[in-house]
This record gives sequence, structure tokens and C-alpha cells, in this order.
Amino acid sequence: MNYQIIHDRPGRVRVRFGPNSFNREEGYGIAALLTQKADAIQAETSPINGSVLIYYPKSGRRKILMTLDHICTLPTLPKGKPDDSVKLREASNEFQDQLIAHVGRHFLRKLLFPAPVRTALILFRAARYIKDGLEALLDGHLNVAVLDAASIGTSLIQRSYSTAASIMMLLGVSELLEDYTRKKTRLALSQSLALNIDRVWLVKDGQEKSVPISTIQPGDEICVRSGSVIPLDGEVTNGEAMVNESSMTGEPLAVLRSVDSSVYAGTVVEEGTLCIRVRTLVNDTRLTKIASMIDTSETLKASVQSHAERLADRIVPFSLLSSLVTLAVTRNPVKASSVLMVDYSCALKLSTPICVISAMHEAANHNMMVKGGKFLETFSRTDTIVFDKTGTLTDACPQVAKVIPMEGYERQEILRIAACLEEHFPHSMAKAIVRQAELEHLAHREEHAEVKYVVAHGIASTLYGEQVLIGSAHFVFDDEQIPLSESEQKIIDTETNGYSTIFLAIGNKLAGIICIEDPIRPEAREVIQALKDLGIRHVMMLTGDSEHAAIAACRLLGITEYRSQVLPEDKASIIQELKAKGHTVVMTGDGINDSPALSAADASVAMKDGSDIAREVADIALLSKDLHRLVILRRLSMALMSRIHQNYRFILGFNTSLIAGGILGLLGPASSALLHNLSTMAVSIYSMKPFLPNEPERE
Repeated sequence: MNYQIIHDRPGRVRVRFGPNSFNREEGYGIAALLTQKADAIQAETSPINGSVLIYYPKSGRRKILMTLDHICTLPTLPKGKPDDSVKLREASNEFQDQLIAHVGRHFLRKLLFPAPVRTALILFRAARYIKDGLEALLDGHLNVAVLDAASIGTSLIQRSYSTAASIMMLLGVSELLEDYTRKKTRLALSQSLALNIDRVWLVKDGQEKSVPISTIQPGDEICVRSGSVIPLDGEVTNGEAMVNESSMTGEPLAVLRSVDSSVYAGTVVEEGTLCIRVRTLVNDTRLTKIASMIDTSETLKASVQSHAERLADRIVPFSLLSSLVTLAVTRNPVKASSVLMVDYSCALKLSTPICVISAMHEAANHNMMVKGGKFLETFSRTDTIVFDKTGTLTDACPQVAKVIPMEGYERQEILRIAACLEEHFPHSMAKAIVRQAELEHLAHREEHAEVKYVVAHGIASTLYGEQVLIGSAHFVFDDEQIPLSESEQKIIDTETNGYSTIFLAIGNKLAGIICIEDPIRPEAREVIQALKDLGIRHVMMLTGDSEHAAIAACRLLGITEYRSQVLPEDKASIIQELKAKGHTVVMTGDGINDSPALSAADASVAMKDGSDIAREVADIALLSKDLHRLVILRRLSMALMSRIHQNYRFILGFNTSLIAGGILGLLGPASSALLHNLSTMAVSIYSMKPFLPNEPERE
């Protein structure tokens, strides 16, 4: 197999292998090879003529051509599956083709068929609409189907076959647009559910090794610990844990999973450790299979969207009554038909979900994953935002400032043991300790026993037969009752001021202290002020740090409301208190310890480097480290609600004017139907427009 370069310019090349060179599945495989092996930004394949359009980084042309040469030498082409972006592109192409074909058939019938044949075809097509309308009436519903049947039936009774054909053509366009909208919704939600997990812990010969998830095969065993998302479907072979399965079942309470239990990708281990024998690969998990059902979930819809659907159905009787009153008063069936052709409901039902989907898509373009329209609506009317300090308002990459060994221990020993315990748990401070150990080339074998994570407090394990504890002062000294001498207290008082501290105790004795520098994010103060300017009246910071550290941070951030030395259950209680006072509250956090508060808030936001459970629990996940995303999200959500209400005013005003024109005899039935459907399409197209002006993206 050979190819020719058809079009070539920097960053973009189109090549052609020729007709019948590959089928659709092989085309997906070729695209996957180009993106994975040659770092292509995007690859689009067409099995019809064997062409491949490739977008690549400026310096990547040579690598692209080398990969194409390699593909030519393969004895069999790899097969693949389309990702969501490909499915969306195919759905758009399919919609365009169907739209052109639908409108083309309408006009070709007028040009090619004689009048009797056209009339027979119109009657045949009209039968479906009339049947649907009669079934709705028999079920006791006055809905859009009844209105469509009445419009078409009235035109047929008046022998206005051309008008009936035009109405059915425009209704068909509306159906195509609605189907396309539904597909876009499903794909957007599918993308929102994507786990985006790159690496997992593979268990082999009793040892754990971090490997890319793409290398995992059915039958492999993986280990998942507290706070982590289960990446693949499988059966538990060892251990037991409380697993939050709300992403599958909707039930908020965790359930016990032990040996021989089935577990599913997207669920979260809240407490415990599981060894799982993998049953399905990434693209075949139960999570991906249920994604197509999510778009019907009322819980994800914005209330304004549900309101639009209810309002649309309520207006149908008004349209029918207006037509009957017009007929009774004017005795003119043409005027009554003109009124009947006007329907508020189509535009109301279509424009609002299109607005919501467009806003969710725009949020994704700005590196934000929104899990449902209702969360954008909530964010638009939020008056209170609560920030966790560590990893949210502070730098996403905290560093170890100093390691203080106690008597009998060496500095490197303390750091090595701490890194060994912390490496399994996704928290910014844990990552800092592990990273520092790597920088100092401190290799650590896992000589400790199974670790137990105590949410928001610390880690407990056993090392060489002695209990090992690492975590906060509250956990080590208050909960676990580790004794603290006067000399140790003096070291803490003099050496740890201004730092976040992690304490390591071995064998009922304090062994060392790790001090973490946690600098404030450079953009945090500007973001907080911008949120205030956009109508958020209350900004609060929650932190487990000391009062002194909290005051210092608030002074730098321009925050006047804060709570220090806060435990996770306290965070959730604070959120509930704010809601009880009538505030609409958004919680922003990153750690396992933030999950109770994230669940309690009206809407919640997880940071890019947050823990798996924080990203799973949160309603919105930032895919960029930059806090300016929150400002963009606020502006986007406010623009969404503004456009929806703007659409309401236009739809009600324009369609009312069409009804008035029909009553006065200024518009005939065909003109009313045409203007009504054109306005519906215009509102739908307008609803797809970007909400925010194009601005240069921040890193």
C-alpha cells in the first residue's frame, strides 16, 4: 500500500492511499497510530477515497511521514474505535448530509413529479403526523404532536397540498436538528464522564508497579487504595473496601466490596484497599455503556431547561384555542389556519437545551468539565464561594522546606519512610514529600504493612513490627495519643512557624517533622477580586492550618472571612450553615478531605491536580491549573442564563406577532409556517454562538 501527498502546508497535510485501501475501523486504527506514535494533534480518515487529513505540531512533519511509511509496510492494518471527538465530527457530517437530502427531496418532488403523484406522496407522509396526533389525543395529551396534526390536517382539508408539504418539510428539519442536538448532548456527557486516568498500580509476583493504563490486559491484577477511582471493571481478588458507586447507581452511601465482588470503572474507593482482576478494557467499561442513557436524566438538566419543556407543552392548548376563536369570530378558515401554523413550543424546546449544550462545550474549550446544565445555572446565581486553602488557593506544587529528625533518627530516613507511606495517596502534600524523596534519590522499598488512610488526618501502618503514623498534629497527638515532650514542643514552636507540618511517629514516639512550603497562587488575589466584581458577595477560606497561617494567607488574598484548624466534617457543616442562611454556595477544593464539603455545596469545583474522589464528587472539574477558569465559568454561566431569557422574549414576541398577522389576514398559512420554522432555526443557530469573546488562553 502506498500514499500520495495531496495537500501540504505547515501543521497540516492530506495524503491519499486510494479507494478501498482501508475500511472505517481500519481508518480509526490509522488515526490512533498517528496520534499515539507520531504525536499528531488530530487525524481524520475517509474510507471512501482512502484519504487521511493530519494536523501536527510545527516540528512534527518528519515523524508523521515516517509513521505513514511504517503503516504502508504493515501486513494488516490495525482496527480501532472512534473517540468522542470523532463521533461528534461524524454526527455533524451526518446531520449536514441528512439536511441537504431532506430539503433536496422536497424541491425535487416539486420539479420531477406530476401533481397527482405529488398529492399521493403528501397524503402518505401526512398520515404519520395525523396518526401521532390522534394517539396523543386518545391518551389525553394536548401536545406538539396534536398541533402538528391539526396544522397539516387543516391544510389538507382546504386542499392546500403545497402548504402541507412545506409544513412537513420544515417539521422534518426540526426533527433532524433535535436528533443532532440529542447526539451532541450524549457525546458531551460521555466526555464529561471520561476518567482520564493515565497510570495504574499493576500487581505482579506480589509486587506493585506503576504502569500506563493502556498496557493493562484482561486478567491483569491492579491495586486501588483509599481515595482513588477504580479505573476498569473487574472482580475483587483480595482485600475489602467501602466503595462509592454513586456514578453508577446514584446512591450516595458507600457499599462494602470484598473478594469475588464485581466493581466498576468510575466508582471510588472511600476506605480500604482492593486488588482487582481486570475484566474489561478502557473503552468497554460499564461507565462508557451507560453514558448514552445519561442525557435523559432529569437530575442533570438545568431547571430552566425543564421549565422550557413544561412551558412549551402548556402553550399548545393556547395555540389551538387561538385558532378556534379566530375561526369562530372571523368565519375565515384561512385566518384560523394561519394561526394554527404558529407554535411556540418548538423553539422553546430546542433553543434552551442547545444553549446549555453550547455552554458546556465552550466550558470544555476553556479547560473546564461541567457534568450537567444545572451546575452552570447554579454557578450563575451563586452569591457565596468557599475555597479550601491547600492546593486550591495555594500553589498546586507545594515543596518540602525542611525535614526535622527527632533524637535517634536521620533526616534521610524520615523522608524515605514518609515518601514510602505517602506515595499511594493523591494529595498535594503527599506528592510534595514523594517528589522530594525522588529529587534526593532516596529509593524506598515497601517494607511496611498494608496502609490505612484516615480521611483528613493521616496514614497508619506497621514497619518492622512497630506502629507508624504520619499526618496532622491532631491525628498524631490528639487522636493517636503520641506523647510530646517539652523539648519536642519547643522545636515545633521555633522551627515550624509559617509552614504546614506533617508529623511522623514510629513506635509510639515522634520520629520527625516535615515542613511544607505552600505558596499562594500568583493569580489567586486577582481571581477573588474578579469574582467579587461579578456579583459573588461572600468569599470564605477554609484551612486546617493554624490561626496565624490562616490570617497571613487571607491578608495576601484579600479575604475577610475564614475558618482555621478545620476538619472535614467541619467543612461540610460550614457549607450547610451557609445554605441554611439562604446563600447559594459553591465549594472549591482538591483533596480527599474536601469531598464531604464538595458533596454538601449547591455546586462544587475540583482542581486539576485534585484527588480522584474530589474530581468524582465535584460537579465541575477544572482541567487547567489556572484559577482564572473560575472567572470564565462565572461569566459563561451568566451569559448562558442571559441568552436563554433573551431567547424566551424573542420567541414569545415574534410568534405572537405571527398570530396577530394571521388574524388580521396579513399572513397566509404557508407564510406563517415558513416564518415560524425559519425563526425556530434562527434561534437554534443563534443559541450555538459562542457566549464569550475570543481571548488568548492562559497557560
